[in-house]
Amino acid sequence: MNRLLRAILGVIFVGIITFSAISIFQNLGRSMRLDITGQKIYTLSDGTKTILGKLNQPITLKLYYAKTAAMKAPDQIKFFNNYYYFVRALLEEYERQSNGMVHLSVIDPRPFSEDEEAALRYELRDFPITEEEKFFFGLVVQTPFGVTKSIPFFSPDRQNFVEYEISYLIDTAISREKKKIGVLSSLPVMGDDVSGYMAQMMQMQGKRPNPPWTIVRQLQQKYEVTKIEAYVEKIENEDVDILLVIHPKDLPEKTLWAIDQFILGGGRTIVCVDPHAVADMPSPQQRMMGQMTKTSSDLNRLLKTWGLEQPENVFAGDRGLALSGPGRPGQPMQKLIYAIDLKPGCFNKDNIITAELNQVRMLFSGVLKPLAETDFDSENQKIEITPLLFTTDYGNTWKAESYEITMMMDPVNLLKKFTPGSKPVNMGYMLSGQFKSSFPDGVEVEESAEEEKPAEAGEQDAAEKEKKIRKLTGLTQGDDCAVMVFADVDFISDIVAYERTFLGMSPVGDNATLMVNTIENLSGSGDLISVRSRGNFQRPFTAVDAIEKEAEKETAAEEEKINAQIAAFQQKLSGIVSDARKKGENVIDAAELEAAKAEPEREIRKLQRELRNVQNRRREKIEKLGNQLRAVNMLAVPGAILVVAIILGIYRATKRRHYISHSSDA
Repeated sequence: MNRLLRAILGVIFVGIITFSAISIFQNLGRSMRLDITGQKIYTLSDGTKTILGKLNQPITLKLYYAKTAAMKAPDQIKFFNNYYYFVRALLEEYERQSNGMVHLSVIDPRPFSEDEEAALRYELRDFPITEEEKFFFGLVVQTPFGVTKSIPFFSPDRQNFVEYEISYLIDTAISREKKKIGVLSSLPVMGDDVSGYMAQMMQMQGKRPNPPWTIVRQLQQKYEVTKIEAYVEKIENEDVDILLVIHPKDLPEKTLWAIDQFILGGGRTIVCVDPHAVADMPSPQQRMMGQMTKTSSDLNRLLKTWGLEQPENVFAGDRGLALSGPGRPGQPMQKLIYAIDLKPGCFNKDNIITAELNQVRMLFSGVLKPLAETDFDSENQKIEITPLLFTTDYGNTWKAESYEITMMMDPVNLLKKFTPGSKPVNMGYMLSGQFKSSFPDGVEVEESAEEEKPAEAGEQDAAEKEKKIRKLTGLTQGDDCAVMVFADVDFISDIVAYERTFLGMSPVGDNATLMVNTIENLSGSGDLISVRSRGNFQRPFTAVDAIEKEAEKETAAEEEKINAQIAAFQQKLSGIVSDARKKGENVIDAAELEAAKAEPEREIRKLQRELRNVQNRRREKIEKLGNQLRAVNMLAVPGAILVVAIILGIYRATKRRHYISHSSDA
């Protein structure tokens, strides 16, 4: 075999070995992954791992990405390629962590194919690229029982919540039952419950029963919504998945106990309290008849156990967020400190509930204050308290008695009670973790008449004098609890959240969206709450920032000295002009003035040149340090390889000399 043929075969064999090695290591790499990103964006949250670990049926994930179409698309579409690789890597991690219960399929839907037809059938969003090509980038989750859920389109601006959205899809796909919402309220949010004789009387009087609030009707389209009586003694977790407590006014202790036990048993709860609910204001007719009712509500008996408090008659305010409106008749437009529009910057961007909100309007919103650790049992509870809604840094609290609002409300006087602050005021929180009971020793309740045994005639008097008391005991701790608390009731009422149009009730802002998002977040399993934000691709240039700060620090003193000298000469120059005007009153000798100004102006120009030189040296130093850092980063790997090569070369040369010396001895 000649030398040329051996060389050709050698090249062929090297190519085969290289290709085989790449294929082998590529397959081995799937089970030998290492996430070295600073934010661990390729590592699944514990909540997602728990959801995958509970799967008892196989799940199929179909990732539709029009890769071929993207190659023909403009740069705006090609930008999605990097995000596609991130989403695919994350889905592969789902498949790897599922112990064979999740099967991933990546599909490139071509024009007129069955894959494209399926993508359209699953209602994935499509974007025309050419007359034939369409761009798809969505996910479909399927179960063996025919349940299909989808993410119509993966948008890079939702990267922080991509894991939550995928986990939510899987979690809700395997839960086929319709979620049940129980509403406990002192307001007629479920509408007037009239029947029989009362219904006939209202019909005869030409009256109609009040319908449910619009938010309730909206929820009834997706969930099973039932009413919970205000004097309930027990709320079964099997009957209610999510408890919605709206305006809990003067609830008896047994009802507070029922709410407490429901939460400790793992029931998800949303609480809306209010220091002054406009929806609870008496009508003009009731006011004329002197029928004034309490308009405030709180749940502090429970909240204080969990580390929160709603102060009485204290409201949240912010001049920058306050609406403008007329005060009393004849007064001009002014700030209504009691009506605020929360805008971007007032929502927790790291929480799926509030991340996409743009405007939420609140009326007489209360304030939620975290308690100091010494004011509640923080040692025996592991509660994560996350703010959801807050004012700007200039927000603050203001206080007003109830009569100042209900009887003699004057927006001008209320505005005078407000003073801008220096830090945000919080109006919404998410509480999750391990809770303690607010009633560790249980509660005592009077036995109802239905439960009493019939007494003998001679014993009736004694039975009436003696009240029969029962003691209720139950859970003292819950390990998987979640409560959402909002310090306003009106934000979901028809007064604020909707407006009447010729097409019916139409949403205003994101008020209803906030409540729907909250319920959707709680409607999944408890593991969804612990699914974290993914972080993002953009990382801060900490090394470059450190270089710039160091260079600025070195020249700061010199720049400050030069600026002070410039300011002194400018002051001197102003003094010369001022003195000249005083001496000559309206007549100023121009030649004399120019001569006097010449020296200070010359010194100012000289100092300005020195300042530019100092700033130029700072810039050059920053660029020099930056170039050095870039060179180190670029040469680090080749340098390491070179060092390894030198060490191996020295080692081989030493072994060769050792071998030759032994051969000569032999």
